[in-house]
Amino acid sequence: MLSYRHGYHAGNHADVLKHLVLLGLLQKLLAKEKPFTYIDSHSGGGIYDLNSAEARLNTEHASGISRVWHSRSQDPLLNLYVGRVRDLNEDGRLRWYPGSPTLAADCLRADDHMHLLELHPAELEELRYNHLHALGTDDRVSIHQRDAFEGLLAITPPEPRRGLALIDPSYEDKQDYQRVLQTVVKLHRRWPVGIIAVWYPLLARQRDRSVWLKSALSRENLPGLLAMELTLHAQDDEFGMHGSGMLIVNAPWQFREEMQLTLTALVAELEDGCSFTMDAPGTAVTKG
Repeated sequence: MLSYRHGYHAGNHADVLKHLVLLGLLQKLLAKEKPFTYIDSHSGGGIYDLNSAEARLNTEHASGISRVWHSRSQDPLLNLYVGRVRDLNEDGRLRWYPGSPTLAADCLRADDHMHLLELHPAELEELRYNHLHALGTDDRVSIHQRDAFEGLLAITPPEPRRGLALIDPSYEDKQDYQRVLQTVVKLHRRWPVGIIAVWYPLLARQRDRSVWLKSALSRENLPGLLAMELTLHAQDDEFGMHGSGMLIVNAPWQFREEMQLTLTALVAELEDGCSFTMDAPGTAVTKG
């Protein structure tokens, strides 16, 4: 399905969670001198204009980056994330928002490598344009126009072997849940040392799908499995995405404890009633 365009949703609360987790995992990889590979399954355009007609349609960034833009938190990961966004907005006004390829590119060292997968022709064109203007010709970065699930398996195990794959489909096609499950299991078999990070939405009318995905992955006995969810609104059958989650395979040592501190700092910046859970539903920290 090629109808989804992330520009309509850039910088929303789901992006904040996803990109905090992404940067946290990348910092773990950067803690060692050994090179790593980063793989992005659904790369999108790389950079988004929050003043565009698409972004202004529902102003979803108002529930996310706009609420933490002026953060003065002492949490190092939250500060790193907000700082990366500010780097794109030199005049001090929030307009540009970095997608996961841009955030990851800023972390690459000389021997690290990045694979960016994107099937949508328009998104691919923007990705190539933004990458060229940000980095120029760079042998560390490979851009692939191919199906994400097929591509993930085709390019793994990568070189360098250490690394991280981010899997974040739109889930507009309900088959994506099954494809995510199948791909994660196969990907781990092909690349047992790789960290796998899966994003998923919390949808009021499709709650059973996210519950199914978490349960199905937990039954696979994957190592270092960690689940975390950020919720902004109470369950409402008439409301769409009220939160999102991240599932991590091979979660690094102490990553859970560090994300506990970061998400505690994050909910202090967001709207009243927001909460997060880690590992199991019901262990929540709530503001308000």
